[in-house]
Amino acid sequence: MASELELKYGCNPNQKPARIFMENGELPVTVLNGKPGYINFLDALNGWQLVRELKQATGLPAAASFKHVSPAGAAVGVELDETMRKIYFIPKSAGELTPLASAYARARGADRMSSFGDWISLSDPCDACTAKLIKPEMSDGIIAPGYEPEALEILKAKHGGAYNIVLIDPAYEPAKLERKQVFGVTFEQGHNDSAIDESLLNEIVTKNKDLPDNAKRDLVISLITLKYTQSNSVCYVKDGQAIGIGAGQQSRIHCTRLAGNKADNWLLRQHPHVLALPFKKGLGRPERDNAIDVYISDEPEEVLDEGKWQLCFTERPEALTKAEKRAWLSKQSGVSLGSDAFFPFGDNIERARRSGVKYVAQPGGSIRDDDVINTCDEYGMVMCFTHLRLFHH
Repeated sequence: MASELELKYGCNPNQKPARIFMENGELPVTVLNGKPGYINFLDALNGWQLVRELKQATGLPAAASFKHVSPAGAAVGVELDETMRKIYFIPKSAGELTPLASAYARARGADRMSSFGDWISLSDPCDACTAKLIKPEMSDGIIAPGYEPEALEILKAKHGGAYNIVLIDPAYEPAKLERKQVFGVTFEQGHNDSAIDESLLNEIVTKNKDLPDNAKRDLVISLITLKYTQSNSVCYVKDGQAIGIGAGQQSRIHCTRLAGNKADNWLLRQHPHVLALPFKKGLGRPERDNAIDVYISDEPEEVLDEGKWQLCFTERPEALTKAEKRAWLSKQSGVSLGSDAFFPFGDNIERARRSGVKYVAQPGGSIRDDDVINTCDEYGMVMCFTHLRLFHH
């Protein structure tokens, strides 16, 4: 390993020179293939921290899909049922998935539109099963603590041999102090090494105290995901995977709405009408993703109007009405929601409820905590105060 790696350019082509380097010692990463850029490494190093902590907290292999320094998806290796395999485009020929492959499929499938051209992070050495799922997806690169020989050969063949593959030293630990420069001014702070586990969920402030193990796991996943998401941020989680992440919003309710809309899209992808869409044979995955996204939006005519539906479908599907979507979403439950800072008003809970949220974890500390708690009690929800803020910038 080297102490310095020259990059093509910085965030933009005009920002030269660019490099990553260590002031002391060697870099913890080795480029096995391709030539990753500045943003690639920002995504890779944030993503690696996220999946490493998910693995430590849950004991399960973990994966993350990063875009522009925030996760589009994050998940642990929970087995996929037939519906999940279908909405994630897992062919029957893939057979039984390894836990790591399941984690990757869930991370990629959370928000497939946002994951287009993503950076993949894996907590465990990449196996061939996972590499085969990655192969057909549009992705910029991957970071993992190892690669099976067959997996490495599969990945090296992507992008005409130019796919970015990075090896991370799993034993590497960062210095206790971290620095960055903005406008020539150096900022310094302690590395955020706060451990996130189920002990953060001990203070349940609502009347309903029933917090099952799967909800504890999902709340921990949401909080670890938030730790590496640009703030303000909230994260909806179900069945071991993020299903809606709202990042970088100045208003928390806007963040809750953004993430809630993404969660709704994930839930609506499982609607029988969506599962039965008659796609044309040979239609690419990005085209299918875009068609589904528009079909379940408030403007489905963009893919259903005459002259448009023929581009994607063998026959014109019936529109999924607003009432049908609301009826489907009203049946959903068991979703967990984490927030990187306190909810200032009960409106966040009102919005979260419409996406099936039953369990909430947030730091607490608002002057209107009572209002937020009362709103949770109104709907029989469970809420924990973690007393841990998770801002990330």
